[in-house]
Amino acid sequence: MAWTVAVVLFAEAVGVAALNWFLAVVVDRQDMSLAGLDPDVMSVSSKIGGVVFGLCFALCGLVALLVAVRDRAPAGLGRILLISAAVVHGLLGAFSWGLVGWHAFLAMVLVLGLVVLLLMTYDAREEAAAVRPDDGTPGDGSPLSPPPAPTTP
Repeated sequence: MAWTVAVVLFAEAVGVAALNWFLAVVVDRQDMSLAGLDPDVMSVSSKIGGVVFGLCFALCGLVALLVAVRDRAPAGLGRILLISAAVVHGLLGAFSWGLVGWHAFLAMVLVLGLVVLLLMTYDAREEAAAVRPDDGTPGDGSPLSPPPAPTTP
């Protein structure tokens, strides 16, 4: 699961950076202006935004890759990065419904679901491991598992 999220976020990082770079080149070549803004400023800011968002998604992909390799839930800054990626995908999904169409909305919601599923899956596994009995008896840590047999000296 974490491998899939990592691949999707890396692909999205490249896609976002390439799309913003392409838009910057289009603005620069056509010498377009929006509300009197300088076309060079628009072009440079689009390139910077593409690089920043691409690096952010690549960093989130790296966190997902580390989760996959370590087989542990993300903690600290990695968890915050994945939550922020989920929020960004939720907002982009909401905006894309009206601006681009339902295909883009579906893609954003799919990535949002993958990131949230990654966060929730590893949390559930760690909670189950925390409930496991420490006396060495077999058990899955669920409330329905039988209590350990009493020991007599």
